[in-house]
Amino acid sequence: MFYIGCHLSSSGGYLQMGKTATELGANTFQFFTRNPRGGSVKKFDPCDCAALVSYMKENGFGRIVAHAPYTLNPASAEPRTREFANSVFADDIAILEHIPGALYNFHPGSHVGQGTDIGTGFILDMLNAHMSRDMGTTVLLETMAGKGSEIGSTFEELRAIIDGCEYKEHLGVCLDTCHISDAGYDVKDGLDETLEEFDRVIGLDRLFAVHLNDSKNPTGAHKDRHEKIGQGFIGLEYIEKIINHPALQGLPFELETPNDNEGYAAEIKLLKELKK
Repeated sequence: MFYIGCHLSSSGGYLQMGKTATELGANTFQFFTRNPRGGSVKKFDPCDCAALVSYMKENGFGRIVAHAPYTLNPASAEPRTREFANSVFADDIAILEHIPGALYNFHPGSHVGQGTDIGTGFILDMLNAHMSRDMGTTVLLETMAGKGSEIGSTFEELRAIIDGCEYKEHLGVCLDTCHISDAGYDVKDGLDETLEEFDRVIGLDRLFAVHLNDSKNPTGAHKDRHEKIGQGFIGLEYIEKIINHPALQGLPFELETPNDNEGYAAEIKLLKELKK
């Protein structure tokens, strides 16, 4: 089954996101748990959430991805920033437990000059404090482009977080095609080798979702600027190879391209035509 979706606004509620996804031709979707560049959050409505769960079952949806706000930085040198990250993480996980099979994706964080080891330690403090053995949500570390002091631009950095997590059975990875290309991994002529390296370092069994994006920058640019499908340095020929790669089948592919809903619908239609 090909699960393809896009990033949707949560302003209309959970059920409305499901209905919008269907209107766009999608059978999965991603949404921000709260204001992506702030901390404000809409009051949780369990009835609306239950309605979405029923709608997804009725319409054959794949797993959906909830994205933490960009302001969540558990690796920060600033204690107040880490406290905010811990609070948001705990609240979001509690809400997502109402959606069976939900995936919670977050950017591992930026160490802001402290160094990767210290930043990684702070990330693990958050994960080990708020994850649990019996949780139903799977937490995803997103692959990063490597701009500034970002942690997670190499597979080895993500592996170090996984190894230190007490609840690693609930921890996985979301692979962002723009990010890993910008980080220096070859997703074009070296796609097989890149996925083999991912499997060797992290394990393909820990790959739960893909952010499917083209990139405005060439491989290794470390800039993180997403482009519409087929209009960037990755290109449509290689996007087609990515969605059809045997190692990536059955995963939710979420578009984060610079689009409105009309643009997303056109990309979803195109990708469905390219799926073999």
